[in-house]
Amino acid sequence: MARKRFTKSKQQLTPDARYNSELVSKFINCLMWDGKKSTAASVFYGAMDILEQQIKDQPPLDVFETAVRNVKPNVEVRSKRVGGSNYQVPMQVNRRRQQSLAIRWILTAVRDARRKAGKPTASILAQELAAAYRGEGAAVTTRTNVHRMADANKAFAHFAW
Repeated sequence: MARKRFTKSKQQLTPDARYNSELVSKFINCLMWDGKKSTAASVFYGAMDILEQQIKDQPPLDVFETAVRNVKPNVEVRSKRVGGSNYQVPMQVNRRRQQSLAIRWILTAVRDARRKAGKPTASILAQELAAAYRGEGAAVTTRTNVHRMADANKAFAHFAW
């Protein structure tokens, strides 16, 4: 029987100060560069303040959680070698990987837009979260492409064991 691989990061993760949410704390940790956590936190909270002004009917934490939920993938393709050939096999994604992929895709979209636009990161993050909340944006497009790839390769689903 295989052992489950867990890291201490889940046990050591403490909820953030403003929203008391572990998801927010995880997002801030992933947003952080070079150990500058206070800078990452100020960028995130600035984006939440912008979201609060843009979307008045929902609290910003609900907008953020819905945006992450809209980006989470259900299936992904993994490469599997069978009989000398590599197949892209669609597989279910577990909950922890769904969350980490969603966070990674949102931050990749923000960083790509930051290189092009030259605007403050907080405003670009707020735009991307608002777009993901509505089911649009670059991160949701990435999710759609992953689902489309899995659907195109569902003929190889019998190789998933």
